[in-house]
Amino acid sequence: MSGVWMKKSCSPPAVGKPGREMKIGVLALQGDFEAHLKMLMRCEVEAIAVRQAAEITEIDGLIVPGGESTAIGKLADLFELTEPIRNRVQNGMPLFGTCAGLIWMAREIEGSDQPLLGLLDVTVARNAFGRQVDSFEADIPMPLLGDRPLRAVFIRAPYVLQAGEGVQVLARYEDKIVCVQEGNLLGAAFHPELTSDERLHRHFRRMVEDSKNESAPHHLAYNAR
Repeated sequence: MSGVWMKKSCSPPAVGKPGREMKIGVLALQGDFEAHLKMLMRCEVEAIAVRQAAEITEIDGLIVPGGESTAIGKLADLFELTEPIRNRVQNGMPLFGTCAGLIWMAREIEGSDQPLLGLLDVTVARNAFGRQVDSFEADIPMPLLGDRPLRAVFIRAPYVLQAGEGVQVLARYEDKIVCVQEGNLLGAAFHPELTSDERLHRHFRRMVEDSKNESAPHHLAYNAR
């Protein structure tokens, strides 16, 4: 999970089904972006690896993967991606962050001043479940996705210490907040892309579909398809 992209010439081809009306990007500077691309392909979504500011204009939604949150923030600044992403999200583009992606999206990190996108109204604790050797899997209830629990992989995972008034808590593990949504922002402390369960990615796909339909209400009253 620590590979860092450095050469633009190494860009892999887009995955998914070409010609579809919706395109979702995965920030591919560092971390497990390839697993998200494969998951989106399974969800029948056209997906691209995003590494350049121009690509932000081509997508309808963006996923920020797990990896190292400090590296993601620094590389996003280095490649001048932070402001284009922030502007698109503030204008309604859905954004989904997992693990380190959730940290980068947050307004505040406990005890840290690392570079942040700072859009999701939460305070998070880094590495809150322990070190790499303390990684684990668990089934967590998430009523939004139906009665069946979601399988979650926690790897040096954060959790949400505080959530703002507009943030809906979607899931907890041992009373700790591990999945939230605030309007067009979705954040998970775990790695759903490392399991066979597509439901959280399909929920994000639905968020993107709704954002493309101006008449669609912004709500959480549906199950992911």
